[in-house]
Amino acid sequence: MDEKERSKAIGRASQLGIIGNAVLAVLKIAAGMIAGSAAVIADGIDSASDIIGSLVTFYTSQVSETPPDKEHPWGHRRIEAIATKVIALFILFAGIQLLISTAGNLLQGSGKEPPGQLAVTVTFISIVGKSLMALYKFRVGRRYRSSMVIADAVNMRNDIVISLAVLAGLGLTYLTGLHLIDSIVGLLLGILIIVNGAKLSLEINGELMDSFEERETVYRDVFSLVAEVPGALNPHRARIRKLNNQYDISLDIEVDPSLSIGEAHEIAGKVEEKIREKYPETFDVMIHVEPQGNREKEQFGLRPEDF
Repeated sequence: MDEKERSKAIGRASQLGIIGNAVLAVLKIAAGMIAGSAAVIADGIDSASDIIGSLVTFYTSQVSETPPDKEHPWGHRRIEAIATKVIALFILFAGIQLLISTAGNLLQGSGKEPPGQLAVTVTFISIVGKSLMALYKFRVGRRYRSSMVIADAVNMRNDIVISLAVLAGLGLTYLTGLHLIDSIVGLLLGILIIVNGAKLSLEINGELMDSFEERETVYRDVFSLVAEVPGALNPHRARIRKLNNQYDISLDIEVDPSLSIGEAHEIAGKVEEKIREKYPETFDVMIHVEPQGNREKEQFGLRPEDF
């Protein structure tokens, strides 16, 4: 995968999110105030928080492809996981603010009249716009294996659900004439936003703690690949971390103790070649060679029997 192309694609997706969410946020907040709809204002606040997320994504896309240096020997790719965490915190903050403002409206009894037609029109526009942006971001995130862009796309998909809920709330408000329904929808959306933010925050914790969703599959693949190389025995003390869309892999193997250093090195090289063929975007493979039957106290790392 061309890393410059990847960075540019993520940057374009981020710019689309910034512009699209900015337009939708202004439209929804303005329409919500004019039409007197707490739910539409809530939807607008959520879109405004998405602008911050897209800005973070755009900045991160520029930094993540920076080559490794003395201060960052594993490169800068982990910044995408950090950015995802920041986006999750912004979502949580927006949800809490929404709950507070909507609860205040309910207590004050504001908004005695049902929201106007403008609220429905803008909400429908939001659903169409968010759907197009989410589809584009899902395509970019999956093609370039960016958890950060996929997280942004999932957030936009959640926004579509929120807008649909707003639309349903407006419909019920028109049918019943009770403005209270619109405020209740606003409260429920605030709770939903908080749940989405908390879920996203918990999901990215794994990568920040050197774990990842597909870890069992990758470990099994690595052990199977070792078994395919003649002379490579007893893979153990394996440790795999994920650096955005790449894997950093280290493990020990055993070889016949009668082999020369050159022959043992050749076997290790074949193991690395197998791994890179299976996972071509691997950041690094570190293989430590030991004589067969060597037994040392191991405080970390995994073996095939662990799976």
